[in-house]
Amino acid sequence: MPVTVDDVREVASTLPRSSEAFVRGRVKFRIGRIVYLAFSRDGRTMGFAYPKDWRNALIESEPRKFSLPSQSDMRYHWVHVDLDAIDEHEMRELVEDAWAFCVPKRVAEEYAAAHGYRA
Repeated sequence: MPVTVDDVREVASTLPRSSEAFVRGRVKFRIGRIVYLAFSRDGRTMGFAYPKDWRNALIESEPRKFSLPSQSDMRYHWVHVDLDAIDEHEMRELVEDAWAFCVPKRVAEEYAAAHGYRA
């Protein structure tokens, strides 16, 4: 069963400091003003915060799942994933990792300690 925006919302909405926004027809999740998740208008692709230095390796490891953002977004720490290509467990890892990449380290560490997550 493919992962949906609602599945992601269920995870992202529980993360400290995370808030949902609807911007120009697209669902986004933020920490303050920093966007760490964003969906295509059709909800089939999720962009997520990810270290620039590692994104080529991620994409090369699974090119059917992951892709580079548009040229204008290459300056950001960002990667895209096809939601049909991942399961709920992998989605949760991607969401939590993107969130942890953007929140203060202390917040991520507190969440990790309380939820058995690796920060």
